[in-house]
Amino acid sequence: MARAVTPLRRKAMRQEIDPSGILNALPDPVLVIGHRNEIRYVNLEAQEFFECGAAALIGQPLTDLLPSDSPVFFLIEQALAGGASMSEYGVTLDTPRIGIHLVTVRVAPLGEPADCVVMSLHEKSITRKIDNQLTHRNAARSVTAMAAMLAHEVKNPLSGIRGAAQLLEQNASEPDRELTRLICDESDRIVALVDRMEVFSDKRPPERTAVNIHSVLEHVRKVAQSGFARTVRFTERYDPSLPDVYGNRDQLIQVFLNLIKNAAEAVPEQGGEIILSTAYQHGVRLAVPGTDSRVHLPLLISVQDNGNGIPEDLRSHLFDPFVTTKRNGTGLGLALVAKLIGDHGGVIDFETLPRRTVFKVSLPMYADFEQSLEPS
Repeated sequence: MARAVTPLRRKAMRQEIDPSGILNALPDPVLVIGHRNEIRYVNLEAQEFFECGAAALIGQPLTDLLPSDSPVFFLIEQALAGGASMSEYGVTLDTPRIGIHLVTVRVAPLGEPADCVVMSLHEKSITRKIDNQLTHRNAARSVTAMAAMLAHEVKNPLSGIRGAAQLLEQNASEPDRELTRLICDESDRIVALVDRMEVFSDKRPPERTAVNIHSVLEHVRKVAQSGFARTVRFTERYDPSLPDVYGNRDQLIQVFLNLIKNAAEAVPEQGGEIILSTAYQHGVRLAVPGTDSRVHLPLLISVQDNGNGIPEDLRSHLFDPFVTTKRNGTGLGLALVAKLIGDHGGVIDFETLPRRTVFKVSLPMYADFEQSLEPS
């Protein structure tokens, strides 16, 4: 039988809960803003978001942290004027201090004091990654089906065409031999393209073990600096305490070699810079389709360049096959990257602006799988 809650016990229950503790436990930044846009309160997540402590933030104008034309200020104004909560989705916050963040902004009147509002920021970048990862994997699967079809329907006839051209060349005049050699060269080029695509038809799961991602990045950097990126300045911002990735070393080398090669081709000839960084991100989990399980993706590896950015019309199709901005590119590099990251159970996404494009890869760590790998 349930015990009745007496007024004395109800009072004790209220005293046991600290409202500040509740706000500090929330995973989203929460701020209280006054009618002059001054900051009155910040929770712990807001301090981390703006990379500044409460003592420095409280009393500071919000315009010191965000551009004055940000939609945030319009929402605050509307909430104060109308006395009702306001929300806006897909707001980009971009400052040198915090970088680029895609957020949902919610603003509501506080009530007491009446000239203040509560503002919360819901980070959308991780949500967008998880949504996009299915699209990226579907793009890779479309290449898988195409590769299997091309291997049978294209490569075999091409070998017959090439053989026929070689036979014709034996009795052909010199002008005609140029044409037969052109047929052979183009046939070889198409076969080479199909060979590159055949990697997509390999559906076997990768053999994975503990991989030091910094060792992978160091190897790829040395390869790049000795060849295609010899004039590019590399900056490394690594978290030395980062645990091992649960992955396939060779495939991870291929992933980051592709990303760094793209970055090296995007940077200007003078003053080109690529920033390689690693970090541990808490609380990022990915649902496994068809199951109730969740994959923890705490390891974040970023490749940033100072090129011109990705054209807007290509952004939504960037991981699709045959999408490229390069004159002689095949458009298979990022499709392959999406497949390999998907095979690892990870997520890849990007943010792009002029002079700042970042590809971010989230991967599982070995420790999460170590116990299940041990023999029973």
